[in-house]
Amino acid sequence: MSFLIIVFVVLSLVGSVMWVMPTKRDKHLARLRMQAIKLGFQVQLTKLIFPREKGEMEPRQVSTVAYRLLRGKITQDDHHNWQSWRVAKCEANASEGLIDGWAWAIGERTLQSEKIETLNAILAEMPGDVIGVESTPVHLSVFWSELEASDMQEIKQLLEQLKANTI
Repeated sequence: MSFLIIVFVVLSLVGSVMWVMPTKRDKHLARLRMQAIKLGFQVQLTKLIFPREKGEMEPRQVSTVAYRLLRGKITQDDHHNWQSWRVAKCEANASEGLIDGWAWAIGERTLQSEKIETLNAILAEMPGDVIGVESTPVHLSVFWSELEASDMQEIKQLLEQLKANTI
């Protein structure tokens, strides 16, 4: 009888330890996010609010991760006159000027046509698991599902292109 109690206690302790151990996915995300910080990203858990999609009454909200690159110093005039925008990967009516599969969550009709062309070229090159891109006077952000670690370098290069074009 005492043997069964000892076995039960040991199994209970082992189960508790296994329960708090990180999974393979958790370890992957920790490595990925540390690599992102080394590349200059700020990593933030956030909610992405999509535009109202076709046939929907309310915009959907998705809890996701934002990888942000700071813009650095911009003039006060540029900061106050900045045209902030956010696009999301979805089918919505607010997609004027964007490539298929992307829609404006914020900032429709605020960018000049040459900036929209540059944005479209960059959106076309984004990895498949990117679900949103955002630009503010403070930072550029990409919202993605973190499936492939190799995508991070490509995302950084694409954000640097947006940053260089002051979009």
